[in-house]
Parts: sequence; C-alpha cells; structure tokens
Amino acid sequence: MNAFNLSFRNFGLLALGLGLGLSLAAQTTVQPAAPVKQVYNEQADARADLNRAVAQAAAAKKQVLVVYGANWCGDCQALDRKMSDGTLAGPVAKRYVTVKVDVGRFNRNLDVAEQMGVSLKKGIPAVAVLGADGQLVGATNGGELADARNMGDDAVLKVLDGMQTKR
Repeated sequence: MNAFNLSFRNFGLLALGLGLGLSLAAQTTVQPAAPVKQVYNEQADARADLNRAVAQAAAAKKQVLVVYGANWCGDCQALDRKMSDGTLAGPVAKRYVTVKVDVGRFNRNLDVAEQMGVSLKKGIPAVAVLGADGQLVGATNGGELADARNMGDDAVLKVLDGMQTKR
C-alpha cells in the first residue's frame, strides 16, 4: 500500500465518522432553552424602589422584604416562583411589601446591600426585612436561601420567620 492509499483510507474513515456524527446529530432534536423570566429589573433605581416599598409598607402596616438576586440565578428564579406563584405567595403578600434588587453579576447595587448589612458573599438570593419605618429588622448573611431551588416552602418560611425579631 502506498502513502496515497493510506491517506485516502484515513480520509474515508474520517468522512465515515463525520457522516455517522452528522446522522446522529440529525436524529437528535435539540429543544430550545426556555426563556429566563426577568424577575429582576436590571435598569431599576434600587433606592427609589426601596423608598416606594417603605411608603407602601407604612400605609399597609406591613414590613418590607428586600430580595437581592439576579435573572441568571436559578435559585433566585426558584425563590421568586415560590413567593409569587406557589404556596408561599399568600403568606408573603400578607406580611410584606416585596421589592427585588438586581445585583447583576455582583456588580450592581452592592452598596445598597452593604448599607443594609446584607452580605452577598455566601450567595444569592439574599434577603433583608425592613420595618415599615425603613429600619432593618433582619437579614440573611450566611447563604440561607442560596439553595432555594432545593428548599421546601417550610424551610423558606423558617428563614423569613427567623428575621422577625422586632416590630
């Protein structure tokens, strides 16, 4: 066998391999990824939103639940589903005026979180509870909700209840 035949044979095997790969690829249907719900307004003025929430909470005699997160965060998306559509929606709406603060890729509104005493170092979502007067009641600082997608509703409520130390 000469070099030409060997090269041709290798090319043929390569072509055959590519053909199998293309044929397998053609048989596999790729489902498009579901669009990510825009839970956090990435253009929002967090301080203005917080001021509005405090005013609403004072009028409704509720507390403010500040949720720090980002649209790319699966746990943030899961927590939002639990609190807006799931069985937590009722208890959360009854107790809180909720405001969501976008932290982007940990490059937005970090000063707002820091001013509230909320550490984002252990993950997001992170939350703070403010009284109707705007004063901090409690905050997560240890990543308590950073695994929200795997937490049951009772576990989430336990975290929120743990921040109800003063009224």
